[in-house]
Amino acid sequence: MAIGSSGLDPHLASLSCLRDAQSRSISAENPTGAKGEGGKATEGTGAVYARELGQGWKISPSIPVPGRSTAVLADIDGPGAIVHMWMGVLAEPISWRQLVFRCYWDGEETPSVEVPLGDFFCNGWCVPCLVNSFVVAVNPRGGFNCYWQMPFRRNTRITIENLSPDPVEGFYYQINYVLTEVPDDRAYFHAQWRRTNPLPYMDVHTVLDGVRGKGHYVGTYMAWGTNSNGWWGEGEFKFYLDGDTEWPTICGTGTEDYFGGAWNWEQPKGEYGSYSTPFMGLPQIIKPDGYWHSQQRFGMYRWHVTDPIYFEQDLRITVQALGWRQPLDGKPRYLPLQEDIASTSFWYQTHPHALFPELPDINALEPT
Repeated sequence: MAIGSSGLDPHLASLSCLRDAQSRSISAENPTGAKGEGGKATEGTGAVYARELGQGWKISPSIPVPGRSTAVLADIDGPGAIVHMWMGVLAEPISWRQLVFRCYWDGEETPSVEVPLGDFFCNGWCVPCLVNSFVVAVNPRGGFNCYWQMPFRRNTRITIENLSPDPVEGFYYQINYVLTEVPDDRAYFHAQWRRTNPLPYMDVHTVLDGVRGKGHYVGTYMAWGTNSNGWWGEGEFKFYLDGDTEWPTICGTGTEDYFGGAWNWEQPKGEYGSYSTPFMGLPQIIKPDGYWHSQQRFGMYRWHVTDPIYFEQDLRITVQALGWRQPLDGKPRYLPLQEDIASTSFWYQTHPHALFPELPDINALEPT
């Protein structure tokens, strides 16, 4: 069994199709994932609750993550692939932007995945939102699930960093993987987070830039905050491929169009209609409450799983923030907006990858 070049091998969907593959799982109850080593803990976050029951009775269901510290969730020797991750946090949802999720493939010094935890799971606003999609599922109450397939050849290291001085008392996780052959032409999974707040007038938000190598783009999540009245989604997504400079090869027709909607997502009339489908969705609409929450906030995703965007050398992606001015001479006019836009991009590529932009400090990460 080999990991598919798209990063999502249909053979993994059926265990009966697997050959020469070994299933393993890492959690606080089996931190190494070793065969026959689960549930042996004698101390942990559940020890006091199991004091009358003893070993084997949920002694270590989670780990604490002290303030301003990094925990190693997994350190796995390959070859193999991560096939599913589940995570939950015993802390206030604001911690979802204070916890940074990272993945390192094959001994690299800089991560291929570096994203605030909530944004990686389509919950960037730190307000719980259910997601029902092909590769990300968020279930009650804050159960984060990811099905992006992540191949590695020699090793993978997965960490969670707590940027806050406040400890996380319980970080729950399970990382399911297979040990199996990974052909030389299989690409590595990457994810990167960027935020522009506020967007300068007549500027564009850069979703992704600086990608060098060969690969394919597979998804976008956006936490979009409006700072103006009126409709905000006229802006185009642009994909600059393999040497494109001023003009892109792929140019969309509007923001809601890229996420699979149409006509302002207005359904019913006068309201935004939420949806969460296998490959695209607007699952989160945070309405003003007339008190503390004065602006609208949106969370939306688009997965290019069956329609990946291939690149041979380089990739850059931008999106405009565009609304409407008052008409003049009876004619409507566009209005460049100054929004709060945070985006997470997902792609596969060959290594080595270019350095990511440095994440901002905790204050600039915090949703506002």
